[in-house]
Amino acid sequence: MIDTNSIFNIKTKEAFEKKTLEVFKFQFENNRVYRSFCDLLYKTPSDVKTIEDIPFLPIQFFKTHEVISSKSSIETTFTSSGTTGSITSKHNVTDLNVYNKSFAQGFRHFYGDIKEYTVLALLPSYLEREGSSLIYMVDALIKQSNKPESGFYLNNLSDLKETLVKLDSKGEKVLLIGVSFALLDLVETYQFNLKNTIVMETGGMKGRRKELIRAELHAILKSGFGVNTIHSEYGMTELLSQGYSKGYGIFECPQWMRILIRDTEDPLSIQKEGKTGGVNVIDLANINSCSFIATQDLGRIYTNNSFEIIGRFDNSDIRGCNLMVL
Repeated sequence: MIDTNSIFNIKTKEAFEKKTLEVFKFQFENNRVYRSFCDLLYKTPSDVKTIEDIPFLPIQFFKTHEVISSKSSIETTFTSSGTTGSITSKHNVTDLNVYNKSFAQGFRHFYGDIKEYTVLALLPSYLEREGSSLIYMVDALIKQSNKPESGFYLNNLSDLKETLVKLDSKGEKVLLIGVSFALLDLVETYQFNLKNTIVMETGGMKGRRKELIRAELHAILKSGFGVNTIHSEYGMTELLSQGYSKGYGIFECPQWMRILIRDTEDPLSIQKEGKTGGVNVIDLANINSCSFIATQDLGRIYTNNSFEIIGRFDNSDIRGCNLMVL
């Protein structure tokens, strides 16, 4: 077994790479689905000398298989949103303490003590269903903030507007986190001139609006909220860690998470910095499921391990993701 505390104590690039190879060996030996995938690629721990050698499991496997590396019982199952009739991803979590530590420590790394903020959440599409890992995280942050005004807002935009203006004008630090379409609804109804509020979008229109490129979305939100930058959160059902952007769509990861970019024509080949390709995520907080995931996002990385998300694959563009049928 791997001590989960050691994952969150990583400080250096060398320590990350050493721990990543340990986690790969552990999951190769304990995750039936991931082991079968690696076997098809003829990749064993003796073949993997660097993190670039590690096979990344296509994210679609969370829709069709039980991706788990632990023999412990499942504490909860996070599920993705999906259109009617679509198959949703399921992330079985055997140790919620790992997720609690990951998002709490990750938030503190980028934004400081949650107790300094009032957390206002505008996440209607997530609140309207069960099993959202984002709702679980934001609910915990709301409770940890210990501020009476912290809370979720579903369709009560007038109450949210009054609370937001009151707190901001008093000089209180506010985190407004919302799904993109709901933030657009808010600024189409009210105009703001915020001075002490972080506006953070979680991406996606969830079928409620036409999808916008991030630059266009942020331009509208900056104008509507009267702020200089829009922050963003990068997370998904299949991950127990989050990346954050403090503006301009450039994300950073906590020390136990890293982005690699794969060649769109050769999914086993890792791209150099600055190149565009498929986003592979190493999330060591996924110690009990799979830490090596090939997502359907397109992006690029930069010299300091920051990264940018620039779109998504069409299903017809995904190559190398149908290597195994169990």
